[in-house]
Amino acid sequence: MKPNIIDIVQSQVIASIKEEKDLEKAIQSNANIVFILTGSLITMDGYLKKLKEAGKTTFIHIDFIDGLSNTKSAIKYIAEIWKPAGIITTRSNLIKYAKEEGLMTIQRLFLIDRNALVKGIDIAQNCKPDAIEVLPGLMPSVIDKLTIMTTLPIIAGGLISNKQDILNGLRAGALAISSGDPKLWNLDF
Repeated sequence: MKPNIIDIVQSQVIASIKEEKDLEKAIQSNANIVFILTGSLITMDGYLKKLKEAGKTTFIHIDFIDGLSNTKSAIKYIAEIWKPAGIITTRSNLIKYAKEEGLMTIQRLFLIDRNALVKGIDIAQNCKPDAIEVLPGLMPSVIDKLTIMTTLPIIAGGLISNKQDILNGLRAGALAISSGDPKLWNLDF
């Protein structure tokens, strides 16, 4: 049975790797969950092996992996060969395919206005990811509204630059905060 995302979050700061040079920092960090937002078909297997050896739970943001197509067969390959805990994507059809393959799923939403908020929640309610990642994460009042609008766990990310940003997001109801800043990966709450 697939684990529940709420149960795997130990550190409420998620290491979001945007450059290969930060891979080792993520391995050494307190973050138990790592989002991979960089790499290619050639490098991904090595990244995943290193992170798994370090005991990290990994999610691949498939929209950012060079050479990876956004197809059902790509999701099948990810599930059968790379075997991450799950994927992150903005595409709801890929959420469906990943769920069919037994992967955990995180739907990424860009909240640029009220319409994007309402449409994003509607899409997430229909495709039923394991969690929603909202960007930018510097919106405690919007995070609070989201927790009322959906029962899906909320991960806030984007423009997170200090401990206070993280605390504000957590207080507003986010399950965790993803950050691409390695200086924030060792904070514990």
